Amino acid sequence: MRILFITFLISLLFSAVNAFAGDILVLQSMRVKPFDDALRGFKSVCKGESKTVLVGDAQGTDFVAMARKERPELILAIGAEALNRVKYIRDIPVIYSMVLNPEKIIGGAKNFTGVNMNIPPENYLSMLEKLNLSKFKIGILYDPAKSGNIVKKIQQTARSRKIEITAREVRHSKDVPEQLAEMRGSCDLFWMLPDTTVVTPETVEFILLFSQQNRKPVITFAGKYVDTGAMVSLEIDGFDLGKQAGEMANMILGGTAVSDIHNADARKSVMRINRKVAAKLGININGIDTPNLTN
Repeated sequence: MRILFITFLISLLFSAVNAFAGDILVLQSMRVKPFDDALRGFKSVCKGESKTVLVGDAQGTDFVAMARKERPELILAIGAEALNRVKYIRDIPVIYSMVLNPEKIIGGAKNFTGVNMNIPPENYLSMLEKLNLSKFKIGILYDPAKSGNIVKKIQQTARSRKIEITAREVRHSKDVPEQLAEMRGSCDLFWMLPDTTVVTPETVEFILLFSQQNRKPVITFAGKYVDTGAMVSLEIDGFDLGKQAGEMANMILGGTAVSDIHNADARKSVMRINRKVAAKLGININGIDTPNLTN
């Protein structure tokens, strides 16, 4: 009887100490290829053991309580929904990935860091220079509540390169057609930002129609719009975004304080060109070498 009691106590102690056998609790918003790519990239470099939970398959779960019960050394949140579920945690380091505007979710919390989906303006402007489009007048529509900070960075960087930017504010997606029409005479090219006020299924259709009718190329942030009429896209590499997060995780697991690891923009991007659209718009891109093409 005494042996059984001691065995029971040992098992209780073991389960308390090892509520979660791994180092990292991964919360993934949903099963989609970009998020899967980010997780693969993370695991390719991160040295810690991990457990992955799909947020979409665990509706009603209190993920804050789960984290406190399992006591991981850190949490990886892939996607905005996953980050939302752990935004109130303050006693566990949290790394985010595949989130567009993480500061809108976490505010100034010091135990959060990660890699957002923003590609630095310098990358886009360098792409325009490579395509011989930097002399074009560039038009941007944006919601200041969602993209105000990135537009400020774009304007600052463009001024240093003597690239002309016209940026107009929109507060509702229904205002996009009117604002874009008013911009017709002041821009030669439209830059579509990942702003959910500006970019909706309805407005994208109008923007691409505007491009065709007015012979004004569209540059965008996602290859799917290149497939439907935009001329060129510069999009994130989800696998590399995950690798960046994995490198941050290794630092934390190695003893670096999360507050000493600064959040980062995506460091790698992929350019895709729709050559048929370029030809219709009379834009010569012969000699431009890119491994990702839409012909």
